[in-house]
Formats: sequence, structure tokens, C-alpha cells
Amino acid sequence: MLKRLAEFRTFDWERFADGKTFVTSGVRPWFEFRDGHRTDNRLGTSVEVVILHDHTKYRDRDGERVSNRFEKLVFKVPLVIDIPVDAQVVPVDVVATVYGEFQNQLAVKCARIDEVKKPAAS
Repeated sequence: MLKRLAEFRTFDWERFADGKTFVTSGVRPWFEFRDGHRTDNRLGTSVEVVILHDHTKYRDRDGERVSNRFEKLVFKVPLVIDIPVDAQVVPVDVVATVYGEFQNQLAVKCARIDEVKKPAAS
């Protein structure tokens, strides 16, 4: 039996994120965990987002239409940042990994998060 095949699976973040709008729903410190316990070592910031719009084109299977609208993700950033709730954001330099028993969860780390500024009202 072959071993460690999962190391060669990649996730196409760019394709997944195409057509999606991410809006923050929470911001908290990201701490290191060892042996299931949180340490005092702060690694950065965890930014929880909701997918507000999902215009991604998914492959059709048996006529089923799918969307990830209103699903939540957590972007882990190795920086101490402060982003307001309800801000539209774009993660930069993303490394995403699929995990979970049913391979339906996504761990997302990124170098930084850019806030999309709304145009000033005229």
C-alpha cells in the first residue's frame, strides 16, 4: 500500500476564491497549541469570514446546484492586525488545505489580509 499520498494533493485557492466575496464576522488572536493545550505564544490573528457572495462556477454532478454562500472560513495571518467586523477582505498569498473525515473542511493561512475600501459617497 502506498503511503503519504495526501502530500501530493493540492488545493486551487485561486479557482475556489474566484467569484466569492469574503466579509469579516470576527477577529481574535491566533495562539500556538501544543498537545491540545493553548500556549501563550501568539502566532498572529485569526480572521473569521463569511462568504457573502458565491458566483464560482462549480462542476455539475447529476444536476445538483451548489453554493458555499454563507459558509464560514477562518483566515490565519502571521501578523497582529485589526480589521473591523463587516469589512470586505481579500486574503493574500494563500495556502489552503482540505481536511476532515469527509474532506469538507478548509484550513486557510495567508501572508496578509487586504481590506476592500468602499468608495466615498459623493
